[in-house]
Amino acid sequence: MTDAIKIDVWTDIACPWCYIGKRNLENGLAATAADDDAPVVEIEYHSFELSPDTPEDFHGGEVDYLSQHKGISPEQAREMLDRVTGVAAEAGLAYRFDILQHTNTVKAHELLHFAKENGRQLELAELLMSAYFLEGRHVGRDDDLVQLAVEAGLDGDAARDALSSQRYRAAVRADQAQAQEYGIQGVPFFVIDGKYGVSGAQPVEAFTQIARQVWGERREASATADA
Repeated sequence: MTDAIKIDVWTDIACPWCYIGKRNLENGLAATAADDDAPVVEIEYHSFELSPDTPEDFHGGEVDYLSQHKGISPEQAREMLDRVTGVAAEAGLAYRFDILQHTNTVKAHELLHFAKENGRQLELAELLMSAYFLEGRHVGRDDDLVQLAVEAGLDGDAARDALSSQRYRAAVRADQAQAQEYGIQGVPFFVIDGKYGVSGAQPVEAFTQIARQVWGERREASATADA
């Protein structure tokens, strides 16, 4: 039995392109499911903070944030948001920047490490991004994060303790240090089997192709080893 392909994804749950990349990756892998020899894939998410200086409660909309913190005009900010909203729609995601609550994401990253330890990271990652981009929910406060943890099938009291103790903060920093070692400067960034780096929200077909390619390489290596 060939081992699963490992896909490590550096992401920030407040990154609009990361949610698009996540969905395209999932759809790309789904397209291989009917293959006679379908790739087996394991996905793990890693922490990357795009705006670590963001307050827990930012008073203003997304246009305000972009113009105040990124040094671009409100008109440019609206154009950027319109563009990414259109691309998200093509991926089946109905972004709602009009109700989005901008916040610091370090606690969400800590909770994702807690979820990984308890086998629910993929579920929580989806819920966090959906809550942020589609539902206008707050993803920076303990109470809101605990509720999302429960929705992901995690124990609420344990999730609250994980956040209040900050015991996963070191894991967040370790992910960020690894990203720096890899030279990752933007997300999403996908590391396939520890040897291929893929940057950005690639189209569905790109993920389908690389999954099949790497799986084929795995099969060939396994056959050679058995010969």
